[in-house]
Amino acid sequence: MIEVLDILKNQNKKSNLTTFLNPYSYCLARKHKELFKHFNIKIDGILLVKFLKFAGFDFKRESFDMTSLAPEIFNQCINEDKKIFIVGTNQQNLDQTINNIKDKFRGINIIGCRNGYFTKDERVEFIDYLVKLNPDILICGMGAVLQEEFLLDLKKSNWGGVGYTCGGFLHQSSNSLMYYPKWMDRYHLRWLYRFFKEPIVRKRILIDYPKFLFLFMYDYFKYKNK
Repeated sequence: MIEVLDILKNQNKKSNLTTFLNPYSYCLARKHKELFKHFNIKIDGILLVKFLKFAGFDFKRESFDMTSLAPEIFNQCINEDKKIFIVGTNQQNLDQTINNIKDKFRGINIIGCRNGYFTKDERVEFIDYLVKLNPDILICGMGAVLQEEFLLDLKKSNWGGVGYTCGGFLHQSSNSLMYYPKWMDRYHLRWLYRFFKEPIVRKRILIDYPKFLFLFMYDYFKYKNK
């Protein structure tokens, strides 16, 4: 049976869909391996980077936020006149985040946005709409698994653009794009900042991260003994 570590080893880096794993989403990916194997996977979180290094993998920490890939992607879109569509969070946070992005990245071409809450019928209609609109870049922040399912369904509907999941970037950036204090980013303490600022992250760190430690070591020994 294919495991998450197998997916990371043999992943399709040429995929037009990119997602990010942290200890929490690693646990979810174990239950949705057929989904995640369609993605180019980057590692968001220094803890998972260190565990993967222990297992013989060479990953660096990359995430879709202002401390990592977001400025690079936004500037590339400006330079190449790419059309961007953004999906996720609630509409109020989304509108504020897009205003912040436009203020920071002058000339960026965001052609539309939508919150990440759908009925089943709305989801089908929205995918059809996006295929016709055909944005070059789609950024999706709907939570782990839901966002990957959405991007993959969009791709299967013959959309040929580039898709990125973005985790909590859309709601985190509603007040300011620079979510983390610089010194906490420098010392890889982003998790600690979110622990005190976001109640849902406290649950993940206290409950899901210990579960990750056990599951990762189980996967590692299973992977090494194949």
